[in-house]
Amino acid sequence: MLFTLLSDRFFTAANLGGIADQTSILLVMAVGMTFVILLGGIDLSTEGVMATSSMVVVLLAANDRNDNDFGLLAVLAGVGVGAIFGLVNGVLHTRLKIPSFMVTLGVGAIGMGIATVLFAGRAPRLLDEGVRSWGLGQWFGLSKLVFIALFIVLIGYGIQRFTRAGRYAYVIGGDEAIARLSGISIPKYKTLAFVISGSAAGLGGAMASMRLGVGDVQIGAGQMFATITAVVIGGTLLAGGRGGVLHTVVGALIIATLANGLILVGVQPYIQVSLQGAIIVVAVAATGWHLRNRTRVIK
Repeated sequence: MLFTLLSDRFFTAANLGGIADQTSILLVMAVGMTFVILLGGIDLSTEGVMATSSMVVVLLAANDRNDNDFGLLAVLAGVGVGAIFGLVNGVLHTRLKIPSFMVTLGVGAIGMGIATVLFAGRAPRLLDEGVRSWGLGQWFGLSKLVFIALFIVLIGYGIQRFTRAGRYAYVIGGDEAIARLSGISIPKYKTLAFVISGSAAGLGGAMASMRLGVGDVQIGAGQMFATITAVVIGGTLLAGGRGGVLHTVVGALIIATLANGLILVGVQPYIQVSLQGAIIVVAVAATGWHLRNRTRVIK
């Protein structure tokens, strides 16, 4: 309502379609991140995974750097790279008992290093028209990326609602000790959650390259914080055990709408980042307020 009053360009069909487009990549990554946060963990490797995936997709599809032309298989390779990063995160976290924030921060840095090596000083351009059309084309007036995001939401909700992995995520995130006593294989489901998150980040990197037409080390810059903010502001507890994919959809829409509205009313980008930081602090405090007197493990 506020943005509608402040800008006559906000509540228009074109701008609402733009918001849906801006939400798509964020939503894909936030759905993946939701499973890790539900378990009480965190995945800070998002930007590194996106960078590597972006470079892999462009260098395997038709490009101006080499003779590769694997078409949409390049996109699958990018998602696979993300899954491998997620697997490494999960194995290191569960087998070596390293806190998730430390493992994923290190793995994310490795991802940035690999992407920098592949970058080789010049951004490769994506020349595959078939792959590029997924980033630029439209269906029913909306970007194809929006439909990819909706498909990922359906898959994420299906995993959360109808699979053992989804149900156990709430048990493990709610109380890991009880989950262990119940015989749940915690390392298995935690590793799976990181694989889902890594795959989503890999797809996010591929989608960003399809939209921009280049592979870039910095293609995921700023996405990690926005992704975590979308999950938390949607109502998923950072301590785990509560929330879900549909909550994340609401959170991602709020973040994208806020960013769009602030741009239209002329707010500077650095103030937008500060505002996102304030929002995540308030959201964490608000969602955990009723639990402040309980004995909970903060992970």
